[in-house]
Amino acid sequence: MNKLKNNLLFKVILAIVLGILLGGIIPETIGRIFITFNSFFSELLNFLIPLIIVGLIVPSIGRLGQTAGKLLLVTVLIAYGSTIFAGLLGYSASMSIFPSLLENQTEQINLGEKAKEFAPYFSIEFPPFFAVMPALVFSFLFGIGLSRLQDSTFGKLADNFEEIITYLIQHLIIPLLPIFIFGIFLNMSYSGQVVTILNVFLKIIGIIFILHVTLLTIQFIIAGIIAKKNPLKMMQLMLPAYFTALGTQSSAATIPITLAQVKKIGVRDEIASFAVPLCATIHLSGSMLKIVSCCLALMLIQGMEINFIQFLGFMMMLGIAMVAAPGVPGGAIMAAIGIIASMLGFSPENQALMIALYIAMDSFGTAGNVTGDGAIAVTLDTLFKKKTIDNLTSTR
Repeated sequence: MNKLKNNLLFKVILAIVLGILLGGIIPETIGRIFITFNSFFSELLNFLIPLIIVGLIVPSIGRLGQTAGKLLLVTVLIAYGSTIFAGLLGYSASMSIFPSLLENQTEQINLGEKAKEFAPYFSIEFPPFFAVMPALVFSFLFGIGLSRLQDSTFGKLADNFEEIITYLIQHLIIPLLPIFIFGIFLNMSYSGQVVTILNVFLKIIGIIFILHVTLLTIQFIIAGIIAKKNPLKMMQLMLPAYFTALGTQSSAATIPITLAQVKKIGVRDEIASFAVPLCATIHLSGSMLKIVSCCLALMLIQGMEINFIQFLGFMMMLGIAMVAAPGVPGGAIMAAIGIIASMLGFSPENQALMIALYIAMDSFGTAGNVTGDGAIAVTLDTLFKKKTIDNLTSTR
C-alpha cells in the first residue's frame, strides 16, 4: 500500500478517476477552489520552466564536454540520431493513423473554452524572468563554455543549481501534479467532454505501445546487421532490463540491470560500462516517440495547424532538451513541457493533458529507452575494435 501511495502513475490515475466521478456532482463553490489552484499552479509552472531548462541543461552539457573523445562523439551522434528517428517514426505513423482514428472526436473538444466553465475565485500573475527560447540558447552556449573549464566556480554553482531544481521537481511540481490533473478532469467532467477525452486516451495509448515495439525491432535489426547477431535473441536478452524499467519508471535506476544484460549479449566490459550510463542520459527514443505522438493527437482533435518543418525543429530541440531530464518518473516531460508550450502553442490545459498522457505511458517510454540502449552498445562494440578502444577513451 505504501508503494502505491508513492507511485506517481497510481496518483495520476486516481486523480483522473476522482475528477471524472466528482465532476458531475461537486458543488460549484468547491469546484472553483480547484480551478483557483490550477490557475496558481499554471503560473508557477510557467515561472519555473525557464529555470528548469537552465538548471538542468547547463550542467548536463558541461559534464558531457569533460569526457570529450571520439567514442563519446560517436555515442552522442548515434543516440541523438536514434532519438530523432523515433520522432520521425512517431510523426509519420501518427499522421497516417490518427486522422481517421480520431476523426469522430475532432469537432467535440475545445479545451480553450470548456476549461473556463469553472471560474477561479482569484488569480495571481508572476511572469517568468525570461522566456523559454532565451533560456535554451543561454543554456546551450553557457554549457558549452562551461565544458572547457576544469573545477570552476561556475561549474560548482551550476551543479548546486541543478540540485535545487531537481529538488523542486521532485518535492513540489511532481507531488502537486495529481491535484492539477484532478482539476482538469473535474472541469472536463463538469462540462461533459470527459468521455471523449478518455476514448482518445485509450486509442492513443494502444497505438503508441505498438509503435514502441516497432521502434525496438528496427533498432535491434540495424544493430544485428552491423554486429552480425540475431536481433530477436538480443531483444530476448534485454527483456529483464525492459521489465525492470516498467517497474522503476527510471532509466537511471535501471542502469545495473541494463549493464548486466548488455554484457550477456557479448558487449565488452569497457564499452558497456561507458555506453550504458551515458545512453541512460542521452538516448530517449521511447520518450521522443511518445511525446511527438501525443502532441499530434491533441493537435488533431482540436483542429490545430500541423506543419512538418515546425515539428522537425520541435523534435530537434526536444532531443537536446530531454538530455537534461532528471532520473525520476515524469522528469522528461517536465524538461520538455516548455518547448511544447513555446513551439507548438499548447495552452495550460493542453499541457496538463500532455503530462497526464505521458505519465500514463511513462513506463513504456522508459522501457523503450533502456532497451534501445542495448542496441546502441552492440553497435559501438562492433564499430570500435579492441585495438583502438584504449586510444579512443584516453580522454575520459
